[in-house]
Amino acid sequence: MRLLGMDAMTQITPTFLTQRELSELLRPPERTLEDWRLTHSGPPYLKLGRHVRYDVHDVLSRVTEHRHG
Repeated sequence: MRLLGMDAMTQITPTFLTQRELSELLRPPERTLEDWRLTHSGPPYLKLGRHVRYDVHDVLSRVTEHRHG
C-alpha cells in the first residue's frame, strides 16, 4: 500500500490485530482488554465503526515501555 505524496521508496505495511488476536498474543482475557479500553490503561487502539483494532507496533512499544526488571 502506498500513500499519495510519499516517497516512492516508502511503503507502509500496517498490521492490525483484533481483540481476540491480541488476547491470544498477550494472554489477558478479552474482558480485560475491554476494561483497559474503558480505563485508558491498555495499549492504544483504533476504532473503525464498531470494530476495535490494535496496531501491532503500538502494542509491542507499549509492552516494552511497561517491562520490569
